[in-house]
Amino acid sequence: MNTPLALIGLTGSRRWPDPRLLEDTLLQVWHDALQDGYTSIELMHGCAEGADTIGGQWARRNGLLVRERPADWTGPCGPECQPGHRRRNRRGLEYCPLAGHRRNQQMVDERPALFVAAQVAGSTGTADCIRRAQIAGIPVHRITTD
Repeated sequence: MNTPLALIGLTGSRRWPDPRLLEDTLLQVWHDALQDGYTSIELMHGCAEGADTIGGQWARRNGLLVRERPADWTGPCGPECQPGHRRRNRRGLEYCPLAGHRRNQQMVDERPALFVAAQVAGSTGTADCIRRAQIAGIPVHRITTD
C-alpha cells in the first residue's frame, strides 16, 4: 500500500534569481519522496512573487497538486499587532506588516514533511519561515545563490 502525498513547503525570496536551481531542487525532493514510498508530493507556498511563483508554476507543469497560502495583507490584524502599526504600500493601500509572519506560521502549522527555502541574503520573510519551521522541528532544505 502506498503512503499518501508528501506535503512540501516552499518559502523563498521575492528576488530569487535562479529558477533552474529551485526547479532542480524541487525535482530532487519529489524523487526523494517517491524513494521514501510516497505516491507524490503536494507543494505548498505563500503566493509571493519570486521563488513561490517559480515553484508553483513548476509544480503545475509537472501535474502536481499546489496548496496556496497567500498572506492577508489588507485584512484585519491579529492579536499580536500593536495599535497604529499598519503601513501604506506604494499604491497607497493600508496593510498589516505582520500578515506574512502569520501566513508563515499557518504554513508551519500544516506540518509539511520538509520546507525548501530559497534564500537570498536579506530576505526577512524567508528567514522568519525558516526559524518557525526549525522551532516546530520541521526539516529545512536551504538553497542560496551567490
